[in-house]
Amino acid sequence: MAKNPTPIEINLQQKTKLLHIKFDDETECKLSCEFLRVYSPSAEVQGHHPSQAVLQVGKENVNITKITPVGQYAIKLHFSDGHNTGLYSWAYLYNIAKNYEQLWLDYIMKLEDAGINRKVNESD
Repeated sequence: MAKNPTPIEINLQQKTKLLHIKFDDETECKLSCEFLRVYSPSAEVQGHHPSQAVLQVGKENVNITKITPVGQYAIKLHFSDGHNTGLYSWAYLYNIAKNYEQLWLDYIMKLEDAGINRKVNESD
């Protein structure tokens, strides 16, 4: 059975609000803090069933304030809006990195369907 790729490097770039991750299978990604926040694996965001997921709005300028390791399998991200209940396992991070484009499009479409415009403050 193949093992899941594991991060060998995780760097937060607070100025650009990007989390840069390198996996041991040579996959690299840069995930925005907004993307990581709206796709938090927490029950508060995802619910206990897909039908219970809560659309996250107003997260355009959220940043990560702290990263806490959880054993050898995950990290907990602490966001500037106070959210910190999601555990981002290596498998979850790899999955959202590999599916970033589709997940981002899905999120933008959900916002549009709800009549919500993203407001990005470039002066941050």
